[in-house]
Amino acid sequence: MAIFDLPLEELNDYEGRNPRPADFDVYWDTALEEMRTLPCSVELIPAAFQTSFAECFHLYFTGVRGARIHAKYLRPRGAEKSHPALLLFHGYTGSSGDWTDKLGYVGQGFSVAALDVRGQGGLSEDPGGVRGNTLNGQIIRGLDDAPENLFFRQVFLDTAQLASIVMAFDEVDPTRVGAMGMSQGGALSLVCAALEPRIARLAPMCPFLCDYQRVWEMDLAVNAYGEIKEYFRRFDPCHERAEEIFTRLGYIDCQHLACRIRGTTLMAVGLMDEICPPSTQFAAYNKIHAPKECVLYPDFTHEAYPGFQDRAFQFFSEMSLDNF
Repeated sequence: MAIFDLPLEELNDYEGRNPRPADFDVYWDTALEEMRTLPCSVELIPAAFQTSFAECFHLYFTGVRGARIHAKYLRPRGAEKSHPALLLFHGYTGSSGDWTDKLGYVGQGFSVAALDVRGQGGLSEDPGGVRGNTLNGQIIRGLDDAPENLFFRQVFLDTAQLASIVMAFDEVDPTRVGAMGMSQGGALSLVCAALEPRIARLAPMCPFLCDYQRVWEMDLAVNAYGEIKEYFRRFDPCHERAEEIFTRLGYIDCQHLACRIRGTTLMAVGLMDEICPPSTQFAAYNKIHAPKECVLYPDFTHEAYPGFQDRAFQFFSEMSLDNF
């Protein structure tokens, strides 16, 4: 097998390169406390799209910094008892997508909530308001401001807030809630399960937002990570602040949150992924202490993985069993 990253035996032991800020746990505990004190003002608005077996809604809530956040919410029509739910997260710059691609889970007895990440391709707001560069890319938004103003801090909190809202719905069993997504969505699945440890199962695919310094050292800060290179070229061309910058990025590095995950994890990694290198993904996977399995696709890059959606469907469907 051709490889461009570490051999598999080294990937299985790799612990990451990006620095972890000394106050990392305090930072996130404080952030969660801020989120929990918000009046989230949940609103469910019936959607124009409906089916005979699914009720479909636009779900709105107020997130940190006053942003009005949107998600698509679907639930089985006429469900008489609490049932499992699945949270879906989309890729970088994307949106929650169409209603129809969520109906399979509703047919299986799940409620489904699909988040629109603030400031990206859906209906969620991005109030902005940070000092420094906002020209291109959201990884670096807020990097020249206080750490609590990092853009992805607010996005990460949105995932946990959505989870807590869905878990509080009468029709949802809060002990049977899962999370799933690809790329940025895979990262947000990890984050959601870390910040809301009641998430019972998660299935991240090729997660983004992991081990930024490793990406840089592999000269792969292009495509989705290209804004990091652009930041250095504009604001630190001699890399005099490199340690400071990567440490600041450590606050929003999924690998440092992964140890908080308590849910059973099914993760997919393409070993030829040059967008999100395998080592960066293993940096997070290796820090998960809950039951876990990694499904490897040796010849695949940053793309859909044959059979994984079906496998994930069966993995989550186990939560619908009475003896789960």
